[in-house]
Amino acid sequence: MKTHFYSVFGRVVCWAALAAALIQAGWAAEVQRLDWRRPKKLVATGWDHPDAQRFRQHLAQMERWPFDGAVLELVGQRDDGKPCLMRALFHAEPWKPQWFASAVEQLRACRPERLKDNFILVGANPGNVDWFDDAGWQAIVEHWRIAAWVAKQAGCRGLLFDPEPYTPPYAQFQYSQQAESAKHSFDQYWAKARQRGRQVMEVLAAEYPEMTLFCYFLLSVHMHAAAHGDPRPALAGSGYGLLPAFLDGWLDAAPASMTFVDGCESAYRYNSRSELLEAAVAIRGRCQELISPENRAKYRAQVQVGFGIYLDAYWNPPSSPWYIDGLGGSRVDRLRANVRDALEIADEYVWIYGEKFRWWPTPHPRVQAQTWPEALPGCDAALAFARDPICFARRELSRLQSAGQIANLLQNGDFGAEKLTLEGRQVVWQEGRPPVGWSAWQAEDSKGVIVWDRQTEAGKGESGSAGSAKLAGVANGCLLQAIPVQPGQRYAVQARCRRTGQGQVHLRIRWQTPESRWTQESHDVLAYPEDRPGAAWSELFTVVEVPEGVGKLLVLLSAQGQKSVEDAAWFDDVLVVRLP
Repeated sequence: MKTHFYSVFGRVVCWAALAAALIQAGWAAEVQRLDWRRPKKLVATGWDHPDAQRFRQHLAQMERWPFDGAVLELVGQRDDGKPCLMRALFHAEPWKPQWFASAVEQLRACRPERLKDNFILVGANPGNVDWFDDAGWQAIVEHWRIAAWVAKQAGCRGLLFDPEPYTPPYAQFQYSQQAESAKHSFDQYWAKARQRGRQVMEVLAAEYPEMTLFCYFLLSVHMHAAAHGDPRPALAGSGYGLLPAFLDGWLDAAPASMTFVDGCESAYRYNSRSELLEAAVAIRGRCQELISPENRAKYRAQVQVGFGIYLDAYWNPPSSPWYIDGLGGSRVDRLRANVRDALEIADEYVWIYGEKFRWWPTPHPRVQAQTWPEALPGCDAALAFARDPICFARRELSRLQSAGQIANLLQNGDFGAEKLTLEGRQVVWQEGRPPVGWSAWQAEDSKGVIVWDRQTEAGKGESGSAGSAKLAGVANGCLLQAIPVQPGQRYAVQARCRRTGQGQVHLRIRWQTPESRWTQESHDVLAYPEDRPGAAWSELFTVVEVPEGVGKLLVLLSAQGQKSVEDAAWFDDVLVVRLP
């Protein structure tokens, strides 16, 4: 049993300069399609691991859940008809590749649309071969080779390695449990474990050099040992004391095309962003000191930080040692927040591990018949939001629109009103002024106009009236409106804009305290136009979560760099909707 928003815009990229350079190079058509972000992915794993047949049979059903991949448990068939579990490869019995041919055929027949980052489970069990047993290790290395061949042929992203021992008294990475520990020192075992790791990597690289070798944990299990100048005394008594040496051997022979993931299973109990950040810093930083100096550059270049999320901890009672508290809110809200933070901080992967309930249909006798969304209502929506807030918000807005339930929290968001009742009094628009319900601001050296344009519109708004907000000749200015909010609430923000001449536009969300003082500037969120060829109007869309200490959300419709009144931007159909 395994029980162990948006980042703030810290870096500003000069997209205008980049676009100009690309246009001069003849790459203008490609600018709109650039996305330099590394995708962040959720991988489903747990006691309901599907085999190849169940993966194929239930793929369409599984793709409704918010995952990018799954961990597969492959079972081959020996010559005598008995099953051969690929996850149990640390033993001396010979394997044959053809035992797994049927599983390969099943997986090659799959055509996943979303679940493309799939990994074949391999583990350190039974772990009954001593590191000095040459014949036994010849068989283990061959098992690794066959596993890599199967992963490649089946179209999987790679292997998922679980170092945890489940077959006592054996423990592959614990020095004291080795058969010949009385004959060899820890240092001798360390050298031998590195040699075995190198032998394993040589066959992995030969069969599948571009694979991802995903591990539930690597050096993250030894953060404490990495703090010592000589970590070996701390490692010698550890259950995973030989794991760093095995990884060192992997790095000795790993090609640059291979990726490793330290899945940081220790994150099972994490319930704050700071814990995730501290672990990521340790894995990327001091943990590399457990690797030989000649391999540290390779470690920094090829070992990713990932995190494990233990779903049962969000369902278990408070008496359980594996319990995540809601911190004053619902535990599903904590799940969403923790997964969101984990995905933001991880390099690429976060794995979701469950035991008591299921995502896949499973024959596992200890997994209950309920699905996770049935047992923990809202967990699927929490994961979907954490994985892709924009996609989640678009679907939610579409659902609300179809049901006629969209409630825009902005006043005059469609710029169709000539008068409004604000704070108990009627306000009437005046010629040459900003749209009613909106304020305007310009920098001292900006002499443009910010007005209501009654003739220009993106489309009929809520009131059915024409109109939009116009900013012309604005060197630096914006329209703005505030709405009351509470920390933890989430909102979708949408607008449309049109531009002529020079200048840039964006939508910015800022924050104020309940007393109208600016706050949480590092949590400002910006959205830029999503230009579409041939479209006069572009969309701006983002999702925000209200930070602590905030009482007001401010929408800023901004323009910069306009040189004259011929340079203009129009905004229309601005929408702020609270998300569930």
